[in-house]
Amino acid sequence: MFVRTESLSQFIRFYPVVSALVVIHAVVFILTSLPGGLGDQFLRMMMGANFLISDGEWWRLILPIFAHGGIGHVLFNTFSLVLFAPALERIAGHFHFIVIYMLSGIIANVATWMIQPPMYLSVGASGAIFGLFGVYAAILFIYKERAPAELKQILLPILVISVIMTFFGANINITAHIAGLLAGFFIGMFVFQSRGQSAR
Repeated sequence: MFVRTESLSQFIRFYPVVSALVVIHAVVFILTSLPGGLGDQFLRMMMGANFLISDGEWWRLILPIFAHGGIGHVLFNTFSLVLFAPALERIAGHFHFIVIYMLSGIIANVATWMIQPPMYLSVGASGAIFGLFGVYAAILFIYKERAPAELKQILLPILVISVIMTFFGANINITAHIAGLLAGFFIGMFVFQSRGQSAR
């Protein structure tokens, strides 16, 4: 379920949404790394700045999902996306997957705007990725015995470790992680209960 054995062309064909997100991560990171101050301008334009959101710049609830603060940040989130997202794109379908991903990320950013102070700045896909974890948790909750064993054996420990590290890591948007996780859980419950679809 989480082991990738596809070739690059197969991966792109089977998981077009995940593939597009990976490309967007790369392109945005290149743009925000341009020399001569251009990169900084792009990053400032895309980051979630709470005081600017309050002034009406609502796109800052969306664009931070695709921007990252450094090479380690973008690599970790992109690796997590490639590892955990394909199975969910297959289970949920392309349309439902992008809805889950974007809505989780937006809710995480809205929570950050509402809870954190006005000068708080944030970037990163972590809220959306934690939304994927929340969906997997919803699948386990809904289907219990029918859920793939790999979800229980691999994802639950990773989920627990990720939540714990949220509170002990440096420069982590705790609000976005927890809000994304909860958003994904409830979105996942709605999507899978309404579709009556097995997680296999």
